[in-house]
Amino acid sequence: MLTIALPKGRIAKETLAIFEKTFNTKFEFEDRKLILEKEKFRFLLVRNQDVPTYVLNHAADLGVVGLDVLVEKEMDLVKLLDLGIGKCRVCIGMKNEDQLDFGKPEITVATKMVNITREYFSSKAMAVKIIKLYGSIELAPIVGLSDAIVDIVETGATMKQNGLKVVEDILESSAHLIANKNSFITDKIQILDLYEKIKKNL
Repeated sequence: MLTIALPKGRIAKETLAIFEKTFNTKFEFEDRKLILEKEKFRFLLVRNQDVPTYVLNHAADLGVVGLDVLVEKEMDLVKLLDLGIGKCRVCIGMKNEDQLDFGKPEITVATKMVNITREYFSSKAMAVKIIKLYGSIELAPIVGLSDAIVDIVETGATMKQNGLKVVEDILESSAHLIANKNSFITDKIQILDLYEKIKKNL
């Protein structure tokens, strides 16, 4: 039996819709249950951020997760398929009156995406001081905690409402089907069969 980690939250509905179409059956996790079994598959409902950890540590063979999370986690996993859902961008945001100056010796950035932020500013040869936050990241530049933020943007409405603007795009993201490396070797036929079925239903 293959185990697949599905994300809660933002992309949960769209992900379940893909699997409903693929298996031609209703997918419902009843009464706060976190495990669902269908045919020869077991599905786990986990936080988007935790999907790669479940897959890497073989608690799941496959998973569905945003590319932004994959890039941030830097884990050794097989990227199988872009599902084309949960589209968003990882962007740099600043106060409306501020400009991004790559000539500055250092910039202070608030974010929950520490690795993506570090890599990006390093590629621009700019020193960055990173302040890790877990939520309400838009507040940081407003109260003077940081010069800028790096965050997920879908429409840009939250930034606008808080007097911020997108000054630079770092990464385009969407949900991907991923696999554990060992699972991909030992269960290759079953995984590729599922891959083909999902691809047909996108």
